[in-house]
Amino acid sequence: MKYEKEAQEILEYVGGSENIKTVTHCATRLRFTLKNDELVKEEALKNLADVIGTVNQGGQFQIIIGNDVKYVYKALQQFVNISEENDTGVNENKTVLNKVLDTVAGIFVPIVPALAGSGMLKAVLAIVALLGWINTDGQTYQILNFVSDAIFYFLPMLLAHSASVKFGTNPYLSITIGGILLHPTFTAMITNARETGGTIQLFGLPVTPVNYGSSVIPIILTIWFMSFIEPFVDKIVPKVTRIFSTPLITLFIVAPVALIVIGPLGTFLGDGLAGGIRWLDNYASWLIPMVVGTFTPLLVMTGMHYALISIGINSLAKFGFDTVAGPGMLVSNIAQGGAVLAVALRSKNMKLRSLGISTGISAVLGITEPALYGINLTYRKPLYSAMIGGGLGGLFLGIMGVGRYQQVPPGILALPSFIGEDGLSNLTYTIIGIVIAFVGAFVSQLFLGIDDKEDTIIENEEATIDPQTAPEVGARESISVTSPMAGQVLSLSQVNDDVFSQKLLGEGLAIVPKDGLIYAPFDGVISVFLESKHAIGIVGSNGVELLIHCGLDTVNLIGEGFVSHVNKGDTVKKGDLLLEMDIAYIRSKHLETTTPILVTNTKDYLEVLPTTEEEVQVGEVVLSIE
Repeated sequence: MKYEKEAQEILEYVGGSENIKTVTHCATRLRFTLKNDELVKEEALKNLADVIGTVNQGGQFQIIIGNDVKYVYKALQQFVNISEENDTGVNENKTVLNKVLDTVAGIFVPIVPALAGSGMLKAVLAIVALLGWINTDGQTYQILNFVSDAIFYFLPMLLAHSASVKFGTNPYLSITIGGILLHPTFTAMITNARETGGTIQLFGLPVTPVNYGSSVIPIILTIWFMSFIEPFVDKIVPKVTRIFSTPLITLFIVAPVALIVIGPLGTFLGDGLAGGIRWLDNYASWLIPMVVGTFTPLLVMTGMHYALISIGINSLAKFGFDTVAGPGMLVSNIAQGGAVLAVALRSKNMKLRSLGISTGISAVLGITEPALYGINLTYRKPLYSAMIGGGLGGLFLGIMGVGRYQQVPPGILALPSFIGEDGLSNLTYTIIGIVIAFVGAFVSQLFLGIDDKEDTIIENEEATIDPQTAPEVGARESISVTSPMAGQVLSLSQVNDDVFSQKLLGEGLAIVPKDGLIYAPFDGVISVFLESKHAIGIVGSNGVELLIHCGLDTVNLIGEGFVSHVNKGDTVKKGDLLLEMDIAYIRSKHLETTTPILVTNTKDYLEVLPTTEEEVQVGEVVLSIE
């Protein structure tokens, strides 16, 4: 309910569906490619409850949500209607750099989860092997090892798909091109040519014996080339034969060009990039990690960190060792966590302190956008502290030649990816580096502080109660919420839905109803009541905002099985009949009738305590709110 409302508001403030070319999301942000940025109402967006901030960089308009972004995105999908017309005439006067960054981000963002999962599995295997908990010659280890390696070997095929989405080519034809580069027969021909000194020829032209497993640049360039060939072929072939003639001719042109020209060229560029980085590592090993550690927050703001990630992946593919993205971004994230935690320690504002603790923990775990946009950029000095700490940590890692061996998100949980073949020395230096980064940022922020003027602004925003009339501390009375229905009581952790079980919408409990009759638990106003009738929001005269969600996934019934007795905006009295739910009908549709009852403004109270009773009747107290 909460996310649906917010998604509708976001859609309105970005200019509606007709202004959206594409929309996707990463770990913390909605990423829009818009037709006209001038239609965006940024201030209205920033005022939404779950929006931390907005960024318009790299050809994308980004809305920073935080860890709940996937729920907002899912809700947004219900309302976004993107037509093919939205893709036309959209140039937006982007610079070449912005177009490149937008392309790189669009290609790599979709595959990051798969890279992270496989990388973490590889890192865990390194730990258990180091501790002697698994026989590295055994089949179990070998199978898990190739499971963790699969994505990296077949990386060209994944990149082919994401590049096809970005460049507008047929995704399955693009994957086929990726498969051609990795085909066992071609791989065997490469091996034979290298061992015997022979050659590979296609139509009498030489094919460079290059192994494309784990490669990055060749397939991206190839699909970019294909984006010109495929539409051209589609225009010139007869319409009645397009279903087979377009892919046939496209493959006949693109595959040879990829094997003879683009593949070797992309490999040369990738090797040149990796060689340049290796040269810098040999002559100024401290430089890259220090620069990355210092400026990663600014790179994240512009979207350039995805270009950095792609370079790191290329280094891993070439050398099995990344000194570019991994080390510097790790200490930068840790430093951002240190800076905002120092803000939380020093601030007297409870709201800012709470934000600092939550975003600090998130940053240390590798998700920095909430800290970056919620505190660091807002107050500036925490940003400077994070850059100081990240630079110091990166400098140490660079001097010690630290690198990572797997592509994993750069946070504290990524430490296993720094375990190398030389034992624990690389990991030990990494731990020292993140300690330097954290302490450097933390101490710097304690020294720099936050401008009193800026801190006062937040204090004043919360000072809505006249100190002369405010009640004394401890005088606040407990609020009792009675049960709107009869049935079996469950804790939220027992609810078979992550949104409720993880308490993302607030504290409360759930009831498995006996008769399906839902009554008003207190006097108030119906604040939310959708056409699907599956959920009711009530704002009580006691200040409690309560959500009664009748069943799980019952929104899909589109109102069937429910009889409403109220409408949105109605004033109700405690005990009024609000809704009837047909339990038998809902269960016949293989849906659960479990009804979560949540205090959605939980943050306004010290605690929300559910009843310890196993069963309740209508009117019995189920929640005590302090």
